Amino acid sequence: MIRLHALHKAFQTRGGGSLSSLFGKKGQARTVVAVEHLSLAAPNGRITGLLGPNGAGKTTSLRMLAGLFPPDQGSIEVDGIDVLRQPRAALARMGILGDAHGLYPRLTARENIVYFARLQDMPMDEAQARAESLAELLDLRAVLDRRAEGFSQGERMKTALARALVHDPANIVLDEPTNGLDVVATRALREVLRHLRSPEGGGKCIVFSSHIMQEVEQLCDQVVVMSHGRSVATGTVDGLLAQTGRQRFEDAFVDLAFPEAAPARLESA
Repeated sequence: MIRLHALHKAFQTRGGGSLSSLFGKKGQARTVVAVEHLSLAAPNGRITGLLGPNGAGKTTSLRMLAGLFPPDQGSIEVDGIDVLRQPRAALARMGILGDAHGLYPRLTARENIVYFARLQDMPMDEAQARAESLAELLDLRAVLDRRAEGFSQGERMKTALARALVHDPANIVLDEPTNGLDVVATRALREVLRHLRSPEGGGKCIVFSSHIMQEVEQLCDQVVVMSHGRSVATGTVDGLLAQTGRQRFEDAFVDLAFPEAAPARLESA
């Protein structure tokens, strides 16, 4: 189970640019709030989706969950382990897919998977067996012993997912996992995630971010709608439809994420 409580993160940026430098002007620093007091609870055996437009704070939230940088305020727990105080123990309980491009191109898919298994202190024979079982689960057998260089986006994604799952983590975190995937690869990923959240697949806690309505509507047991760094609504798809009185999930999302635009928007047919 993953819990985020009152997360807050702001960054300092400096304006200006090439023209300011040319005329000797120094850009003024300004504070950009990326995440503002975000709280969520993602239970085991469920798929929790972070849904929001680009810039809503989804990736920043997941990077804090992964321990890449600390929040300014708030707490993060994975199976009761404080990520800030015990990062290694918390990370051992997670499989994180942040970027499907981060493969070693000169290694085969198998070698990429086994290498990360060894980083998790798995014995070589166990790592090889795990690579075989994940190749079966993710339909990777045809490319298992091919170098990752030249893989399609779908093949990269499946190899990166296998790498994230190699230590059989109880919690799986995916940031925009369907970006660049074709329809077939997207459908295959959905089936894998449904299996992993099922009792047969281990009843995993799965958290993923997306700005694609269809993905969230078809896959998520729970949706956290984010806007301007904040959680503006949480519930099932049906619950959010009932809350907004809408029939289409896209319309419900717009109502929740952009309430200031509601008066000017035409009602859907």
